[in-house]
Amino acid sequence: MSLTFCNLHFTKQPQRVVYVSGALMKSLKLSGKKNIRLRLGRDTIPALIKPIKRAGKHMFLASGVKTAIKVPKTGGIYLRNLQNDEVQLGPLVGVLSDGPGSSTQPFGSRTGFIKQLLREGSNKCYIFAFMPRDINWQQEQVYGYFLTEGGKFERKMIPLPDVVYNRLPSRRAETSPYISQLRERFARKKIPFFNWSFFNKSDIYRLLENDSSANRYVPETHSNPTSDQMRDMLDRHHFVYYKPSAGSLGHGIYRLTYLPKKGYFARYRRSGKNVLLRFASFDSLMRMLQSRHGRSLHNYIVQQGIRLIEIDSCPIDFRFHMHKNGNNQWVVVGIGAKQAGRGSVTTHLKNGGSLLTPQQALGRVFGARADEVLLRAKGTAVKLAESLEIQHRHLLGEIGFDLGIDQDEDIWMFEANAKPGRSIFRHPSLRAEGKASVEHILEHCLYLSKFRRRDET
Repeated sequence: MSLTFCNLHFTKQPQRVVYVSGALMKSLKLSGKKNIRLRLGRDTIPALIKPIKRAGKHMFLASGVKTAIKVPKTGGIYLRNLQNDEVQLGPLVGVLSDGPGSSTQPFGSRTGFIKQLLREGSNKCYIFAFMPRDINWQQEQVYGYFLTEGGKFERKMIPLPDVVYNRLPSRRAETSPYISQLRERFARKKIPFFNWSFFNKSDIYRLLENDSSANRYVPETHSNPTSDQMRDMLDRHHFVYYKPSAGSLGHGIYRLTYLPKKGYFARYRRSGKNVLLRFASFDSLMRMLQSRHGRSLHNYIVQQGIRLIEIDSCPIDFRFHMHKNGNNQWVVVGIGAKQAGRGSVTTHLKNGGSLLTPQQALGRVFGARADEVLLRAKGTAVKLAESLEIQHRHLLGEIGFDLGIDQDEDIWMFEANAKPGRSIFRHPSLRAEGKASVEHILEHCLYLSKFRRRDET
């Protein structure tokens, strides 16, 4: 297989003819050939091939070819020379999400991020966004959203993509039979589909248990704990976090504390405010939790509390935004340090937390040793990502880790997110990392679709 980059143009001739410049004929090893099979996504068409005198690498598609395989636009594009004189245009990259479908904000609050992906990707591939309802499985087509040069969406019918980046926003929708079937259909068609679904906390801890070198970074954790396990954890650790296995954004999390001679304390967030309650006995604490959540407590986990490093008596943890690069290796692309608000259970920004760069946070705690501590944390994040990928049976391309550093400088992993939020990239000092994040997504799409030389660095 050879891979080359060319400028693609359209002509108005109705025939199924492809005009190819001399330099491109040579790159694709088509010199002397009279026929070609041209492919986009899963659609293929036979066509005549005619050489033209034109400097550089150019391909002109007659309208009969363009229409038959639904080539969406002109411009720079990759070509793969496959077997039997077949040449594939692409890659055709689909970003799967959902939303209200309005003309200006079709993907709701994710529209800005999707526009950024489509804008950055337009000079590397045919990239479009789509919703589950946009797929016609019988025709193997998608009615996708492309971005015009003016920054507006336009809809076009194209073949099924070469790779899918999953950014479906809803945990509930992802567990529906329809979405499960959608993922399996892509898998059966051997179309790479990465970031398969949201992680479930208990599943992640269970996966990492299989790798002792990674599990050492996970605090003691139990799924659906009994009352005896809860009491034992509080006796031994004095404070724990009690949180929903499928939760996000800090919703439903409790920080439970046991202070001998003083009683039990529950700190949580209700109606946008921090709440602190004291209980004289363990049983009264458990009755409160039962009354608030009932049977949904079966989906909770309990996790050992860690005494994190602090600034101004407020704990700090770190969001590590990890990506696969174009060589299929895990790298740290962005890090945000999150300082808890006073009295808050978590460091989430929506719960009163504040965002710092890692250099700002670690510099205040460790001084001249900040770079050394940060380098060690980066190495730990890469190890965790590699381990999780080995244990997880589906393609991963992006992970958000919530890591903490305790007062003995040990590193801990609290949570892993398959579809991490992008709030850290709003910090003025992390905007370049936000752009790098998008570039890594696109490079991984090129890798998975085989439109990237595996020896490129």
